[in-house]
Amino acid sequence: LRWYKMLRIASVLVAGASALQAPRLSSAPAWLNAATLEQAPATSKDLLPRERYVASNRFKTRGGKAAARFEARWANRKSRLAELEGFRYFSLFREVPVEDVVGPRGAAAMGGDPPSYNYMSFTIWNEKKDFNAWRKGDAFKEAHGGTSIGAFLKAMVSSLKVLKGPPSPIFFDGLLHLAAPPSQKGEVEGGWRVVEADGKNLLEAENFVAANRFTVREGAEAAFEERWAKRDSGLADLPGFKSFTMLRRDAKTKGHSEKKGAADKFGDDFNYMSFTVWEDRDAFMGWRNSQSFKDAHSSGPKKEEGAPKQPPPWVKPPSVVFWEGVLELTGADGA
Repeated sequence: LRWYKMLRIASVLVAGASALQAPRLSSAPAWLNAATLEQAPATSKDLLPRERYVASNRFKTRGGKAAARFEARWANRKSRLAELEGFRYFSLFREVPVEDVVGPRGAAAMGGDPPSYNYMSFTIWNEKKDFNAWRKGDAFKEAHGGTSIGAFLKAMVSSLKVLKGPPSPIFFDGLLHLAAPPSQKGEVEGGWRVVEADGKNLLEAENFVAANRFTVREGAEAAFEERWAKRDSGLADLPGFKSFTMLRRDAKTKGHSEKKGAADKFGDDFNYMSFTVWEDRDAFMGWRNSQSFKDAHSSGPKKEEGAPKQPPPWVKPPSVVFWEGVLELTGADGA
């Protein structure tokens, strides 16, 4: 009976992986209703152009040593990611509780709910067509257990020992992309990292990520993007800065492994996420305590005298989340 249940769950995992290989595309972006009755709905012409394409997969690991075993599976997998056309950057991110970074008072001030998953794979591609070529090719099958369905099922059943349910993919357009000159930590062989992973201890962190998740109101997307485009953050000049991307959820990909119209598996209702990668936590804290941080968070659109107060572009306060990355892999042209 136990093996029957495991095979049933494995079939769900296969379905999730199939969704990552071939996400269903709608005929047009679902640009939503206007923020006000007088304002026309945003169209693709109103929005910022995509500069990168980001494919991510979200995971929830079991307790005990499951997280270490999960990282070891990634470290020891067969992959030639860095050799593929259009590849720019990869890291496997594990969640860092907000209170561990800014303390209980800082976490309370930031508010928001932590994600329902604790790991996220994060791959930056130069263009969406490069991602599509990867998901349809042998490199995808090799990285996910092998080119045969038997090998793939074996890998999926094995994942049941470390994961709470199947993973759930999510895709983004990368906007306002900014990256430091390329640099690679550690050894790379055959397009993948060479890292010692024993499945008992977590891998050493190689970067730190500060992300802010936004649920932008219907019709306010263009104004939200314009506001970010006009910010003067000075990030590129700061020590330890690696990259920044404003992530816009790919509206053309609906539901992924879920049925059309179904809620997100992990309850993520945000449609934008600012995503900054730092060399380490100290670099992030240095920025957070700098004048650049104050300037970036005090700048906003100037209000005309007598103009009515505009509502915020989001339907609820933004939610901060922190990650630390392992198995970082950078393409020859950088992120």
